[in-house]
Amino acid sequence: MKKYLILTILIFISLASAPRKTVWVAIGDSITYLNDHTDETGNRMTKGYMTLITEKYPRVEYINQGHNGWTSINIAEKIEAIGLVKADVYTIFLGTNDWWQGKTLGTIADYEQHTGSGTVYGSFQVITAKLKQLNKKAKIILITPLQRGDFVYVNNIKNNAYGSYRTKKEQNLEQFANAVIEIGKLEKFPVVDLYHDSGITLENMVNFKRLKDPQTGKYENYTYPGYTAVPFDPEKDEYPYPPEASNMTYDGLHPSDKGHEVIAGMLVGKWKGLR
Repeated sequence: MKKYLILTILIFISLASAPRKTVWVAIGDSITYLNDHTDETGNRMTKGYMTLITEKYPRVEYINQGHNGWTSINIAEKIEAIGLVKADVYTIFLGTNDWWQGKTLGTIADYEQHTGSGTVYGSFQVITAKLKQLNKKAKIILITPLQRGDFVYVNNIKNNAYGSYRTKKEQNLEQFANAVIEIGKLEKFPVVDLYHDSGITLENMVNFKRLKDPQTGKYENYTYPGYTAVPFDPEKDEYPYPPEASNMTYDGLHPSDKGHEVIAGMLVGKWKGLR
């Protein structure tokens, strides 16, 4: 009987002294969403940044709050409906869809004055306020959008978009990245600056884009910036990014395994106390 009692006590002590799990909620768009939906990448991506981090740090468990095609404004407007929970760490990785959809960026005054979801700055304030409400002691890490090449969806080539080498509604993507940086400075949040510091650039998004030569009609492999001057017709042309075109992304926008390794490494670098 005494042996069983001692064993029970030892088990209890062991469980009580075991390190507590770190709960991480990752808020984002399709780049985050695809971490758990690799089948939607044509299996061209196998491990996203969340999987890579939790494999290396098994005491961390993540909750994927990535929403395909969503903007920061979408998140802010649905902040009470998407099921955010109390966590130890929150990451916010948004902005690329805000730029592409021509959302109004606003200014830091929209963040400071709590003007709401009419602007990107205001929307970020709605989001961060909710996270502070859920856990005022939580770590909040911001992630800027990546630069982006010409995107063509692997499962539907009619879904495509030009890259960040052009403006959209007189706004450039770097402005949205700089907004995230400015919010981070105001709030003293760590910022993972993928736009400026990741080394993921227009030149290495893909190895090439396979397009028809306008003169000969034959398919050629065009690198950046050459491919920007060659038309792509989703009604008639083949998918322009065969597997061997993959570099930091596999479709001009969404990171490949290689790209996700960069994101994971940079995030770990900003995540103080990660065990």
